[in-house]
Amino acid sequence: MKKFLLPESGNFYKANLHCHTLLSDGKCTVEEVKEAYKAEGYSIVAFTDHDVFLIHNDLTDGEFLALNGYEMEVNDVLPEGGNPKARKTCHMCLIALDKDTVTPVCWHRTKYCFRNAVEQRVNVRNDESLPDYERAYTHERISEMMQMGRDGGFFVTYNHPTWSLESYPDYIGYNNMNAMEIVNGACIKMGYNDYNERVYDDMLRAGKRIFCIAADDNHGVADRFGGFTMIKADKLEYSAITDALVNGNFYASEGPVINALWIEDDILHVECEPAAEIRVNTGIRRTAHKNAKDGVGVTSLEYQIEPTDVYFRVTVTGFDGKHANTNAYFL
Repeated sequence: MKKFLLPESGNFYKANLHCHTLLSDGKCTVEEVKEAYKAEGYSIVAFTDHDVFLIHNDLTDGEFLALNGYEMEVNDVLPEGGNPKARKTCHMCLIALDKDTVTPVCWHRTKYCFRNAVEQRVNVRNDESLPDYERAYTHERISEMMQMGRDGGFFVTYNHPTWSLESYPDYIGYNNMNAMEIVNGACIKMGYNDYNERVYDDMLRAGKRIFCIAADDNHGVADRFGGFTMIKADKLEYSAITDALVNGNFYASEGPVINALWIEDDILHVECEPAAEIRVNTGIRRTAHKNAKDGVGVTSLEYQIEPTDVYFRVTVTGFDGKHANTNAYFL
């Protein structure tokens, strides 16, 4: 009997799950972003401007879905006279699971907004009965914010640890996220090594059962189209797409295409477009890989799953060195 890890039925929809516009510190309008991504073959963009949760359902049409969200940052304390560029920070995106969700979590009436987001504060539909939320750069407070996001009906991602100057002692203490960015396209284009495969394994081996996404984090034009998430769902409709996110029915990519992923009789089957390598990593010191030969791309791999693997995940590497990464699947 086959167990499909990426659903057998449905369609793949190309998505950017991290995006900024003129409403915060971006350079383009939401309409310009929509048209640019549609022209590049994307069906979905999550609009995640800094610190202001704004609703963009009017951008949705039969060929494009706007997801509503926002990004929050939590900065370490800056010593007097310290360099802000040396300060650690934690960024997270919150994507609403329901298009009718209008109320943010962790809202503060006067703090945290910057650039154009300051002017947009009046358009945020805050719950006035709640007190202002004070952020703090601690494991406990950041984990609390992530949990509040999930409790408030959001899909929560942990973003660009390399750009954020965060290392193992920092990110390993964060709990309650749904996913982390294994790829942040804009950061990579700026010269940061924000292909975070090692960070993902660190999280998984610490027992965090989280997904991985790839996203652009675009602010202008030059930082577009570096990372995307391929979401498989029955239709291009808000709840169908967010259900797929919650259930992990997607993979992250910088370019390579994965067509199918299933298990039959404890054997993992991977099918992809021609690539330089297909690799399986696990929670222990056990791997498998299959490489292209004589310039002919590899398109499939079979892997015998063992009970001691703890989890497994698949990486497809293209001839250009770019990657596609599946979520981890725990045994």
